[in-house]
Amino acid sequence: MPSSDRSGRPGGASRARPGRRPRDQGAVTAEAAVTVPALLVLTMALVWALTAAAAQIRCVDAARAGARAAARSEPAAAAAAAARAAAPDGARVAVERAGDLWRVRVEAPTPGPGSLALTLHAEAAALAEETVGVTP
Repeated sequence: MPSSDRSGRPGGASRARPGRRPRDQGAVTAEAAVTVPALLVLTMALVWALTAAAAQIRCVDAARAGARAAARSEPAAAAAAAARAAAPDGARVAVERAGDLWRVRVEAPTPGPGSLALTLHAEAAALAEETVGVTP
């Protein structure tokens, strides 16, 4: 009768896969212990970047909406309200006239933890409607 170990395998064969030494079996666990947190951090960074990009797009849209409203000869307060309605939460909106142009600036903080805080900026300008076709 051939010899066997407790596992019942003939010849006392270990559970190691062919080509692997028995002491390498814990390496997979150690690699997973490093890889899983790294992938989690990478995923969180990607989600934060997408959220920041979406907030930047909202800032650009808000500045454009405010500039369009101001160019249509709406009061500056109405133009600022139009910009705030499209802007991310906590955004600051400034509306000013410079010659024939209305300029709207939107600044907003990025969402997320304080260590990743950035201030997003967007500016749009539109020609005032009453100046179109008027020769100086």
